[in-house]
Amino acid sequence: MLASTCRQKILETLARVEQTHMMELVRKTNSTHRQVNRNLGILEEEDMVTVKHYGRVKIIQLNRESEKTHVLLKALNILTRTSQTSKDRCS
Repeated sequence: MLASTCRQKILETLARVEQTHMMELVRKTNSTHRQVNRNLGILEEEDMVTVKHYGRVKIIQLNRESEKTHVLLKALNILTRTSQTSKDRCS
């Protein structure tokens, strides 16, 4: 799940907001529509996000009740802190 930086960015972004739309995720992850859409499909299959369609608009929300989501967010948090600490040491 954490192999893709795009998926990591999607999860980090959704952890900060209640919900968002597809183009906002594309902007915040600095990825292409195709990359975000493909990774959302993977996250949706794993029941980590929910995607609702309102006409042509996709609204994406993190599934905060999923145990997988909690575990991955904790792992991302640890990786982010470790990465930041490493950067601080090298400076």
